[in-house]
Amino acid sequence: MKTVISAKEIEELIRSGSDPASLPADAILTPSARDLLREIESRGTKRLGPSSTTDSSAMAPPAKLLNSKSPKAELEAFFNSPYCRKLKEEICDVGRRLWQRAYVDGNGGNIAIRVGEDIALCTPTLVSKGFMKPEQMCLVDFESNQLAGTMKRTSEILMHLQILKRQPRAVATVHCHPPHSTGFAVAGMEPPTCMIPEYEVFSSVAIAPYRTPGTPEMGQLVADLVEKHNTILMANHGVVAWSHNNVEDAYFKMEILEAYCRTVLVAAQLGKSPNTFTPAQLHDLLKIKQSLGIPDPRHGLKECELCDNAEWRPGVSCAVPSKQESVVGYDAEAEAAVQAITDQIMKEFK
Repeated sequence: MKTVISAKEIEELIRSGSDPASLPADAILTPSARDLLREIESRGTKRLGPSSTTDSSAMAPPAKLLNSKSPKAELEAFFNSPYCRKLKEEICDVGRRLWQRAYVDGNGGNIAIRVGEDIALCTPTLVSKGFMKPEQMCLVDFESNQLAGTMKRTSEILMHLQILKRQPRAVATVHCHPPHSTGFAVAGMEPPTCMIPEYEVFSSVAIAPYRTPGTPEMGQLVADLVEKHNTILMANHGVVAWSHNNVEDAYFKMEILEAYCRTVLVAAQLGKSPNTFTPAQLHDLLKIKQSLGIPDPRHGLKECELCDNAEWRPGVSCAVPSKQESVVGYDAEAEAAVQAITDQIMKEFK
């Protein structure tokens, strides 16, 4: 059997002073392992000596988590460290993807990553997500006070921070306005379930009522839902998602939700009710979801309780009206009374 090599194993190899060239020729590299090797090669060397080991350790998170009470000098050093630089670049990359897919418009959308006990990196205000630079990122505490960064932090940071405070597993949050998903949010309707596996496994969606963006009330209503949901439709506003893995995974929640909503709306135009999973099939998907550590309020429910799309009205109706509906002024109750009177008169004649 061929050996599978992960990025973590390559990092351990580097720390030990070994050369990745010593890996078996037929080894299978995970995507993240291939990306790491490309990054190493881009530095101008394929063999990794002590200097590369130093670079690798510099990219690692700090041994001791900082917090809002840490000395200002330590916070500044951390904010400007290679580790934080890498996270800032990840935020910018996700911002570009949001903008390229038209999930954000103008200066809309914001992103945050937990980097300490009660501190987070976040995007600046009034900057297009498609053109952000690492130098523009901000460091804030969980009370929204800015600790580092030359630009002002996003005005909607309170929502992200309330999610991070309420959901200890949340590593990163992404907020944007994907059109099809936001359409469901404007209608005040959760997307129907039991149609596509990826949506069932990776997304758990709920709707938060509308409040003015950036207010504590908005953040509170969203945070109330994050224990059992990782993707929240914000009524008349947009979507926010959190991930227990990383910021890219939080972004993936947006891609999955938006593709699903677009597909559902297309299916609703085809003139027939869409096919859905059986309860048993959905139960199998939820078992996979639970094994991945993704929350869902349906975990533990019986199969007969899993699929309920009572609110979903796809707009499909019969094209031919009934005969009664086609008669102008038809009144079923009056017709019945007339018939009864007619029957009585005919009986008396006989």
